[in-house]
Amino acid sequence: MAQLFAENVISKIYRTATLSIPQFDRSAEGLSKLTPEGYPEYVPHDGPQAGHYVLREPEFWTCGFFPGTLHSLLERLVRYPQSVSLPPRGGQVDISYLRSNVLKLCSSWSEALHAMADRKDTHDIGFIVMPALQKNWELTGNQRSLESILRAADSLASRFVPSAGSIRSWDKRIQGNLQITCEEENIILIIDSMCNLDLLYYAASHSSQGRRLYDIATSHASTLMRTHLRPESNSSAPEDAYHGQWYSTYHVVNVDPANGKVKRKFTAQGYSDSSTWARGQAWGILGYAQTYMWTKDRKFLQASCGLAEYFLYRLETSPSCVETIAGEGLVDDASSRHHRGRYVPLWDFDAPIDDVANPTRDSSAGAIAANGMLVLSQGLAGLGYDGLAVRFRTAAMDIMRDLLNFALAPEMARFVQSIDGGVHVEDVTPGKTFEGLLKFGTANNNEHAPKRYANHGLVYGDYYLMEFGNRLLRMGFD
Repeated sequence: MAQLFAENVISKIYRTATLSIPQFDRSAEGLSKLTPEGYPEYVPHDGPQAGHYVLREPEFWTCGFFPGTLHSLLERLVRYPQSVSLPPRGGQVDISYLRSNVLKLCSSWSEALHAMADRKDTHDIGFIVMPALQKNWELTGNQRSLESILRAADSLASRFVPSAGSIRSWDKRIQGNLQITCEEENIILIIDSMCNLDLLYYAASHSSQGRRLYDIATSHASTLMRTHLRPESNSSAPEDAYHGQWYSTYHVVNVDPANGKVKRKFTAQGYSDSSTWARGQAWGILGYAQTYMWTKDRKFLQASCGLAEYFLYRLETSPSCVETIAGEGLVDDASSRHHRGRYVPLWDFDAPIDDVANPTRDSSAGAIAANGMLVLSQGLAGLGYDGLAVRFRTAAMDIMRDLLNFALAPEMARFVQSIDGGVHVEDVTPGKTFEGLLKFGTANNNEHAPKRYANHGLVYGDYYLMEFGNRLLRMGFD
């Protein structure tokens, strides 16, 4: 897993952070008052902006992931400096200097997130504030970050509809094949919402209103077990697998606000209403694993196990065209138990293969699922289910190894020490730039989507790549 901690990963994050703040001055005391020009969303593989991040406004749902990635780097520099490998090149890059700069950059990149905490128009407030502000609070003791988390939790809780037992995900949905606009008659719920519950549970542990926030999160998780999880056969389960109920997932379910009864199940980002959209399945694995860790209610652990096993089953049974012949220079290639590409998921497990030579994938789904399986393995180990814990931990490592082998951008970057004692970042091969870490992400490939785009780097894929490395460090892996 050495590539998770390589200079290439660290230097790319640092470069993106500095390039998006043109006024960045290494010695500027007022850096935190500067704001980025925009927040990274995706990196096209080709076209006029190939290799460079497309930026979005801070209100967009993905705006919290790059600040979160930057804070993941700060966590390594503060808690695990031994994991940061910076080979000398024209002079050794000083870790303390880099840590000081990254701390300033984190402050600057987090500034706009505090204002987002009062938004009641989105369920994605967890994605917006938690990746950066949780670490900012825990690493620096910044009380403002904790206060913003608590406000954001109240904002999310305001979207809870008690009669339906769930938190409204979207206020409306308009796409090519449907239109849902009336909030009085509809509550739109998406599987992604499971990963926003972490905000409520975290705030509950820091708030005098903890019971209310805890109960809202738990009610929502229970509701989605009923509305979004589809039972699947486990007759093909290997001996060491989880033999409880397996599940696939619906992406979107519309329910009646009066009683929570299901009105319609459909997709907004997957191939079809009944298909298994890979990233939605991954959100479910991670979200239910996190929910179990907060509640210790085994039904949530079982849900995550069932979702994870079905995800692995679909990886293993994907068409042979997902595999490519392993070449030299791959991550842990000698111990790899599969041809590369097998564990980099297709964007939707049921979508027709559009190009046998290069099928459309979603590397971000793999990164999210790998994180979920690591959390799941910890929950299982805590209960003494050592065999299943090893299974899901091994699966998480297999997925991440394959992501690094297959999807890590070959366009590498590195630090160079400046004459004035600072550092800047350059491409290892001049003119070969890719600002993201992982390629082969898919934001939305649904034919009815307002914007259809696939085959690119994704900021949340990179965030969960970094988080996977940090989870390994927290678990004591060297």
